[in-house]
Amino acid sequence: MAAPRMCLILSENWTMTSARDLPVLVRWAREAEDAGFDSVMLSEHIVLGPAASANGLMANPREYALPGNQDPATPWPSSLVLLSAIAAVTTRIRLVASAVIAPLRHPLLLARELGSLDLLSGGRLVVQPTVSWLEEEYAALGVPFRQRGDLLDEHLAAWRVLWRDTPASFNGRHYRFRDVYFEPKAFRPEGPPLWLGGARLHRRMLARIVAYGAGFNPLGRPAPAELAAAMRQAGRDPGGLELVGGTRAVFGEPDGVADLGQALAAIGPQVQAGFTTFCIKPSQFTDDPAEVGPLCREIIRRVAGVLP
Repeated sequence: MAAPRMCLILSENWTMTSARDLPVLVRWAREAEDAGFDSVMLSEHIVLGPAASANGLMANPREYALPGNQDPATPWPSSLVLLSAIAAVTTRIRLVASAVIAPLRHPLLLARELGSLDLLSGGRLVVQPTVSWLEEEYAALGVPFRQRGDLLDEHLAAWRVLWRDTPASFNGRHYRFRDVYFEPKAFRPEGPPLWLGGARLHRRMLARIVAYGAGFNPLGRPAPAELAAAMRQAGRDPGGLELVGGTRAVFGEPDGVADLGQALAAIGPQVQAGFTTFCIKPSQFTDDPAEVGPLCREIIRRVAGVLP
């Protein structure tokens, strides 16, 4: 059994650095690669509105940003621009564009950006498309919030055509194009690997994973048994699906960091359940931006002992 693969979350680390110091995120990615991390992850919002804090602010600013728990002024720089900069200074580490809110763009435009980044990085891009949760964000961009699931489904179908066919045609309810020449394409004919996931493993999520998913990255800990059964029914090997888990820091006080060992203890049981890749956010364990590299090395040292 291979050692767990670690993914460093570069979003939401503003307790460690200014939101205007984006080069420091690029430096952390290089340090993560040097330490032996498998991947780095960046998520996105384009804009936030007052409802972003509808459920009250997170108790500790180092916690994960979840629906309704964040300050509307939370910075969300472009994940694809940052991942392009990271691609230029790394050679091995995978680049995870997480929570890409596909319905907020046209599939031709988004496929162009994703495919170019995938090609630029030599096929290191991983994309996790989503519909997200903030209706105000959709309203600001003039996109119908209630149709976001249908829009995402058409994105996924259109991307497959665009990265495979020349010329490419697609005739959906919301998006249509005919005989378009889309070059250069992504690094591989099937495009970048797609991770899918969310808070619930509902019917449409299952269908997307079975049809398009290379990985499953849930929010929380849903058991993958139902997913495995659906994949077998569709003729896919569940063993070929990358299962992405994570760590949940426990904060003893509202303005302090968490214990690393306690967080990493969650990895062992997930490995036994079949998960192979684990996300971790550095600002949950240090307030010093100079300590990210040493923290990454310590994480790799500790997770190497998870397996017997």
